Amino acid sequence: MHAAVLGAGPAGLLFSLLAKRRYPRWRIEVHEQNPAGATFGFGVVFSQGALAFLERDAPDLHAQLAARMESWPMQRIVHRGAAVDIDGNGFSAIGRLDLLRFLQESCAKQGVDIRYESRLELPPQADLVVGADGLNSVVRQLPGFEPRIDWLTNRFVWYGTAQRFDCLTLTFRETEHGAFVAHHYRYSPQMSTFLVECDAATWARAGLDRMDDAGSRAYCERVFAPDLGGHPLVSNKSVWRQFPLLRNEVWSTGNAVLIGDALRSMHFSIGSGTRLAFEDAIALDRALGEDVPRAFAAFERDRRPVVEKLYAAASASSTWYEEFPARMRRFDALGLAYDYMTRSGRMSAERLRSLAPRFMGQVDAAGLSA
Repeated sequence: MHAAVLGAGPAGLLFSLLAKRRYPRWRIEVHEQNPAGATFGFGVVFSQGALAFLERDAPDLHAQLAARMESWPMQRIVHRGAAVDIDGNGFSAIGRLDLLRFLQESCAKQGVDIRYESRLELPPQADLVVGADGLNSVVRQLPGFEPRIDWLTNRFVWYGTAQRFDCLTLTFRETEHGAFVAHHYRYSPQMSTFLVECDAATWARAGLDRMDDAGSRAYCERVFAPDLGGHPLVSNKSVWRQFPLLRNEVWSTGNAVLIGDALRSMHFSIGSGTRLAFEDAIALDRALGEDVPRAFAAFERDRRPVVEKLYAAASASSTWYEEFPARMRRFDALGLAYDYMTRSGRMSAERLRSLAPRFMGQVDAAGLSA
């Protein structure tokens, strides 16, 4: 079997590694258009239970990754100068480049052929083609796929900072131009991710649509000065953009299949897109055999119900973020934290009492869950 995998991100690398382990005689090539070592963004975050699937299917990889991660047992909401901790809502994070290097080294040891600065002509000449090449997927241009993209209206920008945070935190700040929220967490002993988001009207009133990178960073540093502790924000192709909600009704066509962000994108507020990419890679590897169409059918049968459920939750969560300025005005810190935790419809008060008893003790005492 000759497998051509497009995209050397987490989805493409993990799939290639697992497939090569299962079928060592297969010829597996990974083609990546960017140079080796090039990556965008800073850290990636996983919820407490998000890596359970990796621990089950590849316990050695899970153990090696866990040793490289920063972890904490709660999440924090900061609003109007008050901080609310949500117990039982733990996360782990790792630098995106560190994660890719780990997967690259693991693939090389297994005999996967990774080719950087490599582009394939369509259609690729292989028995199996895996499109793991992200939102701008080349594989998705093949006839038969039915992609649809809806754009959210909020603007966001992804920075890093040397400020180390205790845990995954959402910090809400009001300015003369409007409301901002920062999603921030440490992903190494030295660095943290710092994502800034606002609505389109605030973005325009602040003049961020007309600022260069230096001006944008300086503005965000002023807004979040109480949180950055004097540390500057760091750019890595950090541009203001809108989030695309991508869907594909058709998951495979001919000998080609899509996984990860090439297949669908889910709003970052429900957890890591990397986690979903990993799950796709594991499910596709588990479904594989010499009969490619049958493998694709098994992959979709296994993953589609899970993906559809998560997509609905992600849509509800993205709606919450599109409306967050009004929610900031309506709630104090505790009320906003409870509203946030129940935003997707997946988390009931009863479930929260089981997972976060200290947090829900405050919520119940304030009469917010009635």
